[in-house]
Amino acid sequence: MAKRKAPALVTASAEVKVPFHDVDIMDVAWHGHYVKYFEIARCALLDKLAYNYREMRDSGYAWPVIDLAVRYPAPAKFAECLTVSAALVEWENRLRIEYAVHNAQGLRTTYGHTVQVAVAIATGEMQFVSPPVLAEKLAPWLPPATSQGQPQ
Repeated sequence: MAKRKAPALVTASAEVKVPFHDVDIMDVAWHGHYVKYFEIARCALLDKLAYNYREMRDSGYAWPVIDLAVRYPAPAKFAECLTVSAALVEWENRLRIEYAVHNAQGLRTTYGHTVQVAVAIATGEMQFVSPPVLAEKLAPWLPPATSQGQPQ
């Protein structure tokens, strides 16, 4: 997993307390549950954009995850309070969201990313460029438009 090359356009975070049903016999969160924790932070990010899954569907697009990567440098334990952050780092042709999970002591327990692409619901066709509705939702965070290649 490469380090982020460009700053995040938008970020959000969510708090997760590791429930008992997410841990193994050693009180460590099972690796598959981190995907659920990522999803909680991703929904917080999409809510911030006012373009969560219902809005995506209503705009005519589904955004399935086509790539997922997770790294586990340290365990999260039962009842531990975690902060899961999500950062939108690509949006022109796909959504690439990077995640970091930190415990209450600030230790990064997990990190990773997901990639999602737009699929037109009506036709089932993957879009190779993000639809205009995404740029509309991102407008408050995008840099000012340029005129003839010169910053305004």
